[in-house]
Amino acid sequence: MLENIFTILVNPYNKESTQSMWQEIKEYYSHKSRKYHNLTHLENLYKELSFCKELIEDWDTVLFALFYHDIIYKSTRNDNEEQSAELALQRLKEINYPEDKAERCRQMILATKSHLPVSDNDINLFTDADLSILGYDWSRYAKYYKQVREEYSYYPDILYKPGRKKVLKHFLSMSFIYKTEFFRAKYEENAKENIRKELTKL
Repeated sequence: MLENIFTILVNPYNKESTQSMWQEIKEYYSHKSRKYHNLTHLENLYKELSFCKELIEDWDTVLFALFYHDIIYKSTRNDNEEQSAELALQRLKEINYPEDKAERCRQMILATKSHLPVSDNDINLFTDADLSILGYDWSRYAKYYKQVREEYSYYPDILYKPGRKKVLKHFLSMSFIYKTEFFRAKYEENAKENIRKELTKL
């Protein structure tokens, strides 16, 4: 499914580059270290964004952000978003994607670092979709947080647990986890309940 979506997305800009670009994306997201931030995550993100497509102004740019937002992901680094954004910008430049749209894509990717509300509604919808897993039913949420733990498996609990607690408490400290009414109505209540439940297990 993803390859087909990506092909349709890229072809109008540069048909010759489609296959090589897809192979690069597939290779990064299929790395053995990826337990959560993998192609399944992209498929889920696409599904969530499809539900609110009519609210999105620039669908192509949102899709490019989807494919590139976690392309660089190493749990030992704290600049994954910046690295992913720069690679996206480079690839979009290579296919002559409009410069202003490429910059907007870069900003979407960078916004996944803090998940704070911004004035751009497309960015808010994109980052909310990226956090949609937080509001799923408990069994799927539990699978997600265990997969994240696997991605940080070389960190002992004495280091991992305080860091994870800090992230979860940060979400609970927000007035709202989700920036948009669409995702707030859908997932806010359950997300907070899931996070509180995970905290009791740390």
